[in-house]
Amino acid sequence: MAECWTVLKLLRWTADYFAGRGLDAPRLDAELLLAATLGLDRVGLYVNFERPLQADELAAYRERVRRRAGREPLAYILGQAEFWSLPLKVTPEVLIPRPETELLVEEALPRLTGRQQVLDVGTGSGALAIALAHERQELLVTAIDVSPAALAVAADNARSNGVAERIRFAQHDLGLLPPGPFDLIVANPPYVPSGELAALMPEVRDFEPQLALDGGIDGLDAYRALARQAGVVLTAAGWLLVEVGSGQAPAVQELFAGAGLKEIFVSRDLAGIERVVGGRR
Repeated sequence: MAECWTVLKLLRWTADYFAGRGLDAPRLDAELLLAATLGLDRVGLYVNFERPLQADELAAYRERVRRRAGREPLAYILGQAEFWSLPLKVTPEVLIPRPETELLVEEALPRLTGRQQVLDVGTGSGALAIALAHERQELLVTAIDVSPAALAVAADNARSNGVAERIRFAQHDLGLLPPGPFDLIVANPPYVPSGELAALMPEVRDFEPQLALDGGIDGLDAYRALARQAGVVLTAAGWLLVEVGSGQAPAVQELFAGAGLKEIFVSRDLAGIERVVGGRR
C-alpha cells in the first residue's frame, strides 16, 4: 500500500530535507512551494494539514522540491516575485527584484512632480519603472535594457500591472543612453566586481543573469558610464539615483562629484547599508 502523504507530513519532511541541504528558510520554502502546488495560500495549508495529496500533486511538488534543493531561487520556481507590493513575473532572464531596491523608489518619488520624463536604466523585470508609473500616473517612463529577453518580461509585467501605456521599452546599451532629456534617471546596475562573482551564494551565482551582476574589475563600470552621460541626458536640475553595493557609496559619490553633480546624498537601507547614491545636475 502506497504511503499517505498529508500536507503536514510533507511539510515536516521537506523542511528537514531543506535544512540538511543548507537552505536559509527551510520551512518557509516548503510552505510556499506546497501552497503554489495546491493553489492555496499559507493559511490554507494550515487549515488543511490532514489533507492527503493526490499522485499528480505529489509529483508536481517533488519536482519543485528537487529544483529548490539544487539551490534554484524560489522566485524562479514559482515564476513570480513581489516588488513595491506589485506582482511581477520573473524568469532566469531577469534579476530577481530585492526589497532593498525599493529604497530607490522611495527616494525618487519626492523628486518627481507633474508630467515628467523618467529613465530606468537596466530595467530587468521592469520593477522600478512599473513601481514609479504605478505611483505617479502623470509620469512618462522610458525603460531600457541590453537584453531583449529581459525587455519582453518587463513589458509583460507592465501590461499585467496596468501601466504599459505609460512606459516605453527599448533596447539600449549602458554606454549610450537615450538622448532624453530626462528629469530623473534611476538605475540598479551591475555592481559586483568580476573577481567576486564566484564567491556569490549559489542561488545568485548559478542562476541569475551574469549580465545583470558583473560590474567590471572594481564593480564601478556602470556608475562611470552613468556619471559621464548625466550632464548630457538630464534636464537642468535633473536627478540621477542609483543603487550601490555594500561599501561602494564613497567611490560613487566621487564619480558623481567629478561629473559635476550637486546635492549628492547617500541613503541607507533597513540593514544600515549605504544603498542609494543620488546627485542633481
